[in-house]
Amino acid sequence: MSNSSFPTEFLLLTLADTRELQLLHFGLFLGIYLAALLGNGLIITAIACDHHLHTPMYFFLLNLSLIDLGSISTIVPKAMANSLWDTTTISYSGCATQAFFFIVFVTAEFYLLTIMAYDRYIAICKPLHYRTIMDSRTCVNMAAAVWGCTFLYAVLHTANTFSLPLCQGNLLDQFFCELPQILKLSCSDAYLREAGLLAVSAILGFVCFVFLVLSYVPIFRSVLRIPSQQGRHKAFSTCLPHLAVVSLFISTAIFAYLKPPSISSPFLNLLLAVLYSVVPPAVNPLIYSMQNKELKCAVKRQIWRMFSSTYKDPFTVQ
Repeated sequence: MSNSSFPTEFLLLTLADTRELQLLHFGLFLGIYLAALLGNGLIITAIACDHHLHTPMYFFLLNLSLIDLGSISTIVPKAMANSLWDTTTISYSGCATQAFFFIVFVTAEFYLLTIMAYDRYIAICKPLHYRTIMDSRTCVNMAAAVWGCTFLYAVLHTANTFSLPLCQGNLLDQFFCELPQILKLSCSDAYLREAGLLAVSAILGFVCFVFLVLSYVPIFRSVLRIPSQQGRHKAFSTCLPHLAVVSLFISTAIFAYLKPPSISSPFLNLLLAVLYSVVPPAVNPLIYSMQNKELKCAVKRQIWRMFSSTYKDPFTVQ
């Protein structure tokens, strides 16, 4: 195996051909990135500082915000720099690092969303046992399992993929380093081992998806049996944001990877990549805070503290 099989750098997909459009993409990515930093940062600060939000649901939401910050910070700054400086290159080690962290955060988000569905199932379908089942130690163990398993999973996939010799050049058909795009550059038979690992990953992902569906069927049945309209509204306000986030994340990712080749195009591929990798971290804070009065009041308190030297709490949950 010669060293020429491992390029020193990769060429990423060009977002635009003209300088004006490159600067437009830079501005759009910058706006999305700042929105993600602000939204997730406020949620993390609000949950960490407000003792009323020290519950399992908000603990997992804090972890989700950390994952979203890591996910968007892995790919967007490099894409902005490439657009601003009119370049498409990324070093071999930089590509491996970006691919590793992207796998960590995307996989962790999927597994954490599955755990959050289980949390909502216990809270709504078995409320009398909720504090016993979802105690603080169990929540910490679940979160630690997510981070630990996804870290090992990312190490396995990244090491396996970047140990393959590349015989098809160094041009990636994506604006960030994505493992399926790197596998397309590998030699004819060398990628089969990694393809097998990806197939196993797809099966595990499908099992998590089935678990999500099976969790929400009894949840909706229990909510619809709640006699008071206020009770149903409160239950739905904790479930629908999670369901919206799951739907946005899973639907765009599945369509991006399983769409028919006949409808594939560079523009569609780029749009889908942005929808499942860039947009969710920016809109998740908005989705979760839209119907959640406790979280909105906690966020307002943090904003008030930042701009008020003599802090008095004017925000209370009605």
